[in-house]
Amino acid sequence: MKTPLAWFLLVVLLAVSCLGAAQEEDEEETRWYTVDAVNAGLGEPPEEVQRETPRDAVRSFMELTEEEDYAVAAHLLNLNDLTLEEQAERGAILARQLAAVLQRGEWINLSGLSARKNAMVEGSSGEESRAGEPRRDVELATLEVDDQSYMLRVSRYRVGEQDAVWLIAPETLTAIPDLYEKYGPSWLEGHIPERFQSSIGMLKIWEWVAIPVFLFITGAVGWTVHGLMGLLASRLPPGLPSVFAQMIRLPMAFIVMALHAQWLLDYVVAFSGVVTAPLQVVLIIIMAWGVGLIAVRLVDAFLIRMSRRFVGEIDDTRHRDERNLLTTLYALRRAVILVTVLGVAVFVIAQVSIFESLGMTLLASASVLTVLVGVAGQAVLGNILASFQVSLTKAIRIGDLVVFEGHWSYVEAIYYTYIRLRTWDERRLIVPVRYFVSKPYENLSSKHAKLYRTIVLTLHLSADVATLREKFKEFAMAEEQVIEHHKLLCYVTGQHEATQEISFYLMGPEAMGAWEAEARVREKLLAFIRDHHPEWWPREVVVLSHHDIARGDTPAKRRLRRPATVQEVDESSATGDEPSSPE
Repeated sequence: MKTPLAWFLLVVLLAVSCLGAAQEEDEEETRWYTVDAVNAGLGEPPEEVQRETPRDAVRSFMELTEEEDYAVAAHLLNLNDLTLEEQAERGAILARQLAAVLQRGEWINLSGLSARKNAMVEGSSGEESRAGEPRRDVELATLEVDDQSYMLRVSRYRVGEQDAVWLIAPETLTAIPDLYEKYGPSWLEGHIPERFQSSIGMLKIWEWVAIPVFLFITGAVGWTVHGLMGLLASRLPPGLPSVFAQMIRLPMAFIVMALHAQWLLDYVVAFSGVVTAPLQVVLIIIMAWGVGLIAVRLVDAFLIRMSRRFVGEIDDTRHRDERNLLTTLYALRRAVILVTVLGVAVFVIAQVSIFESLGMTLLASASVLTVLVGVAGQAVLGNILASFQVSLTKAIRIGDLVVFEGHWSYVEAIYYTYIRLRTWDERRLIVPVRYFVSKPYENLSSKHAKLYRTIVLTLHLSADVATLREKFKEFAMAEEQVIEHHKLLCYVTGQHEATQEISFYLMGPEAMGAWEAEARVREKLLAFIRDHHPEWWPREVVVLSHHDIARGDTPAKRRLRRPATVQEVDESSATGDEPSSPE
């Protein structure tokens, strides 16, 4: 029994040890590439060559190439795909070309490279799912040539039992000729004297002079295009083409500036990556912004043409369907702006390679950004949503007459964040959309523009209502702004001791016309009463006693009599006489 058990335990131990050895071998293979030799044709690397970590390897390469020691910098390239003779001949050339590509094609942030020998992924690197995992490949940059992407990377290699080293990968060296053709020295740089090729800070001497000249020339081109577009707009016949040409002056100038700057970078001058990388981002953003703005201006021009053709003057005299059309066009404009902004953002993110590294960080902190944007832009976002709500529900339309906080106003425009109202006296009220929809307002054009108006006259009790009713209908029917004559009404709506209130009702096709008709009919009624029945005016009734009549007192005398003073009242009370009169 003991012998079979011993054999069983031995087999288990052997299996476990084999598994551990295989796992250890797999782990070693994931930490480096095993090679027979590294750059045997170059000999032993000097002491200044540092290759222990990705950061050391790239920094050492940049320092050596900046000192133009390309032969030593070749030790940081994996030249194993070349023969021993080719390694010695082409190593320095490839190092020089790669240095030019890195200097002009992409600005590499050394602090972003790992300083660990195994390049272990850290949690703060944006790859939390791989945190704690060692790497044998680290990407430096991705460059594009003729719509082809080339990845620049460093890899870890080990020869036998020697320490593993980090070198520029052979795949990167294969792409150097194509990359150098695009990102190599420009035509202008080939004519610059050698003494201006030295560096001051992050740029070379000639770049400190060339960059301001580059910006000045680009700005002059944009200013010229802006002026030519203005001249073209003035030469075009009055109408939509001239308006559209005037509207796209600024975006067209920026687009031409971006294209001109890109042409200079491609064929005339090439700056260092620390300038080129952000400049490329700015040019792409300007191009996308300019194209998007032209698209919005095209929609604006279409909106102007449609409003002039189908709607005309913005008020509630137009048909309801026409006001709905104009409101829908304004909503379409806001939708186009929103889609354009999103499209430009997606295009920029897709085109700018710098966003590849920022994308993961932004996505990882999306919840934080959402909260910050929501808090900071709460008012703006609320106004935008309220604007879409107003446009979709048609609670108000362009051209509607509304009474908002006591102001009679026409809805002139509905924008993203505010509504523009035109008052009857041609003033403009700019009201935030959220504030407008949160307050009660009266839409006099919600169903139709017709409106009742009321004329109230206070007359003596002796006024003949039937006569006034006939005259009111006569005057009202003579007015062009009075409609639906069968709804003309006249009633006694109030009575006091000596007067009565008579109300007259008429209807106009729209609010302002009804108000004007009301004013004109009121004038005619007052003139009729003044000329034919002045006794109908309210008057004061004075009752005289027999004593007043015996004295010959009259209402006129009573009104002329001055009031008695306190002293006169006291004396008359003492003597029994009345106070003296002005007579």
